[in-house]
Amino acid sequence: MPAALPPAVVAGVAVLAAALLGPWLARVSVRLARRDDAAVASRTRTAVTTVALAVALAGALALGGLRPATGAFAWAAAAGVVLAAVDLAVHRLPDRVTAPAAAVIAAALVVDAAVLGTWLALVRAALAGAAAFGLAALGALVSPQGLGYGDVKLLGLLGLVLGWVSWGALLAGVFLGLLAGAALSLVLLATGRAGWRTALPFGPPLLLGAAVALALAGTG
Repeated sequence: MPAALPPAVVAGVAVLAAALLGPWLARVSVRLARRDDAAVASRTRTAVTTVALAVALAGALALGGLRPATGAFAWAAAAGVVLAAVDLAVHRLPDRVTAPAAAVIAAALVVDAAVLGTWLALVRAALAGAAAFGLAALGALVSPQGLGYGDVKLLGLLGLVLGWVSWGALLAGVFLGLLAGAALSLVLLATGRAGWRTALPFGPPLLLGAAVALALAGTG
């Protein structure tokens, strides 16, 4: 079994990586949202992005330990921070983030299987990603107002990551994501900040559900 990283190492690496990458990812999220390569992130956005990245990377390192698959979790964490920021700002999940993330995550999981023999987990991840993408695509066809194709691609990506852990993690992540999305909608409706026809960003709740499911899997 791969060695688990000591908590002090996890915290130190996560904080250092976030300090180096956080400002850059904050600029990336702003530029993707505004479609302006010259846009500059505010200090508040930079701080929030850096803190969120540190927490996400710490979770990735704690879950994976010292193994190739940890690279998949770390990349998913960084991509998730950017996707959530862009979706909250402009209700869009750019392919420029999702597609490379899927490729890197798949490659890292293949390397993990080749080095550690986790072929069963790799096959499960591929099946889970395909299943999540297919069911989400069907849902988008039935109800385009409820689920966009950016959400469909994100679910496929999350299915790949969650499925590598277990089928239970996949089911928990999707369920918690849907639950978080429903709760957000109800809160916005109750406070008058949204109506029944208001389009809401669904990416952040999905990402939150996946993060909680992975955290639960890591402590189980």
